[in-house]
Amino acid sequence: MSGGASKEGQGLLLAFASAAALGTNIVSAQIAGAAGLGGALLVFYRVLIMLVLVGAAALAAAAPLGLLRSERRPVALFGLATALVGTAYLSSVSFVPVSVAAVIFYTYPVLIVLAEPLLTPAPFRADRLAVALVAFLGIALVVGPDLHGLDPRGLCLAALASLAATAQFFAAAACAPIATMPKLFWSHVVILPVALAIVALTGGFLPPQAFLLAPIAVAVTYGGYLVGFVLQILALARIAPGPAGLAFCAEPIVAVAIAAVLLGERLGALQYAGGALVIAALVANVILEQTRRRPVPA
Repeated sequence: MSGGASKEGQGLLLAFASAAALGTNIVSAQIAGAAGLGGALLVFYRVLIMLVLVGAAALAAAAPLGLLRSERRPVALFGLATALVGTAYLSSVSFVPVSVAAVIFYTYPVLIVLAEPLLTPAPFRADRLAVALVAFLGIALVVGPDLHGLDPRGLCLAALASLAATAQFFAAAACAPIATMPKLFWSHVVILPVALAIVALTGGFLPPQAFLLAPIAVAVTYGGYLVGFVLQILALARIAPGPAGLAFCAEPIVAVAIAAVLLGERLGALQYAGGALVIAALVANVILEQTRRRPVPA
């Protein structure tokens, strides 16, 4: 296997692992929210924890955190897009059901596939678009959107989150040559004031002691985010936005499966069928990427 193929294979594996970690994070955040710990509060503290951990790791390893002038813009764009994803998605569920917000949000893999030929040298691939559409249909069946209470504000915010996630993947790809620690640190420096503003606007600030209300859920939430975000950055440094976005369709499937096991949520036939569609799309994505990388016989 060539070095490029090996790198892309690693990227797919890292993307799947990131999706699994972030899927775990969703369920534990729901449990923490039921204990009175709002999403905005969790976002603020997880960003703060990431900054402290990355800063401490850089200090212990004597790793530089500085950015070249040419690196500042892509990192700032990545941080801004990441902040918008969390802000818009978190705010959307105040106006529409979570299921509706999730279905709108997970249009972003389709948007990535459509935008990739416009923003990168990659050609348009109809097979990848077909896989993305199948995955989206599967997610819609799994989440099972509740079509009641469709406030336009929530729909617009969920759509903004989808657009921001699309931008996040391309911004992360542009940051691929930058070392991981500076990328993590400075992107979260950008995210922190946005998260703090949300907490201030919602009036949901609580001291860290409040996490004792649901310590295990909080620990899993932060662990899932920290691991998932780091793996996402590592994945997007190795693989193009198109296949990476499709790999992240696994995230809601993992979340629903964990919710069924831990929270006792019952799954219907349509949800099982949707899960099968997403899994089929993920397998097809891997096969298509391997076929594309396979050298043509002379």
